[in-house]
Amino acid sequence: MIQEYIQKALSKAHYEIIEDEEPFYGEIDVLKGVWASGKTLEECRNNLIEVLEGWIILRLKHNLKIPIIDDIKIDEPKEIPIS
Repeated sequence: MIQEYIQKALSKAHYEIIEDEEPFYGEIDVLKGVWASGKTLEECRNNLIEVLEGWIILRLKHNLKIPIIDDIKIDEPKEIPIS
């Protein structure tokens, strides 16, 4: 479920070249705050995946809603066991 969500979210990403030390910039507009940059497009995409994974974990940890993307949703667990 999470991998499918990540793939759907990445399909919504858009990339551009900016004037920066890391000129490739990518973001997922439908997920506020999910953006990354990199020296290459591949690095930018990999960084974007890491940011997205962290974003999902934080949303789950703080019981925040995760937007549905193309009918794919991540259900918030009732309780997150901490060991």
